[in-house]
Amino acid sequence: MADHGTPNPPIMADVAQLAGVSHQTVSRVVNDHPNVSARTRARVQAAIAELGYRPNSAARTLVTRRSRTLGVVSFESTLYGPASMLHGIEQAARNADFFVSIVSLRAITQRALLDAVGRLAEQAVEGVVVIAPHTSTNDVLAQAGRLVPLVGAGCGLTAGVPMAAIDQREGAVAATRHLLDLGHRTVHHVAGPVTWLDAVGRADGWRATLTEAGAAVPEPLTGDWSARSGYEAGRRLARDPSVTAVFCANDHMALGVLRALHEAGRRVPEDVSLVGFDDIPEAAYFIPPLSTVRQDFGELGRRSLELLVQRLGEPSGPPGNVLIPPELVVRSSARPAPRT
Repeated sequence: MADHGTPNPPIMADVAQLAGVSHQTVSRVVNDHPNVSARTRARVQAAIAELGYRPNSAARTLVTRRSRTLGVVSFESTLYGPASMLHGIEQAARNADFFVSIVSLRAITQRALLDAVGRLAEQAVEGVVVIAPHTSTNDVLAQAGRLVPLVGAGCGLTAGVPMAAIDQREGAVAATRHLLDLGHRTVHHVAGPVTWLDAVGRADGWRATLTEAGAAVPEPLTGDWSARSGYEAGRRLARDPSVTAVFCANDHMALGVLRALHEAGRRVPEDVSLVGFDDIPEAAYFIPPLSTVRQDFGELGRRSLELLVQRLGEPSGPPGNVLIPPELVVRSSARPAPRT
């Protein structure tokens, strides 16, 4: 048994000696080769656990010609949506026995995205998941996909590249329809930045639902996803006594709207009903608890990884797309329209 007190970590020969098998048998177990009996495999795995042995990933790559490493390109990781997508993808990769190499971009540009995918390709990753829901980068994803097998997560549905995304439009439809069904004549919208595909999809769903219902379509107010921008939009909305329902493109902006309405003496939900988007962990603890649209980022991560593994197995196959439905979560921030 190797001495854990020494600076030298256990090697494959130590495992072979403890398990009473050959070096080649340990290699077969580590690389999941089928020609090993269950009893021998269990003995080797017990020795690995006892010694704390960790296979050398470089050597394993030489044997299997697979790095078992995936790249992820992300950005703006302090925002709830991208950060949750990154976490979901990382968890799904770990569950599928892949390592993850992450490149986080400070600014999203076509050049920065191509450079990031190129750097990951040089690290011998087997494939890359890109989280870049910006209108400016969608067109370059197909070009990046020529460097290494690639899947987009939350990037819309671009031709030529497999995509996994949550249906932003359908989530906005559900939120807007909920407020209309409560008897509100129309629904005002605090939108996200127009350069974000998420914001575009949510605004499209809101507008289409109002149009289909024959309701007036107010001019949307545009924020930057922050509570501060929601607060500024809320101050404007609070001055209009005809406003009885507001759909915000994310929960942080809804929080800002909530404060602005409170300061103006407009009660939520008695005077104004409010619905957000994302279902951040704090949403259930707003006053009142916020009705919102929940996105399943764990499912997004799992489906993104499935698409990438499928792409690795069939590099020349047709790209597949996965659109995940969101869920409307009804709490206490919306109620039937007040009587005039």
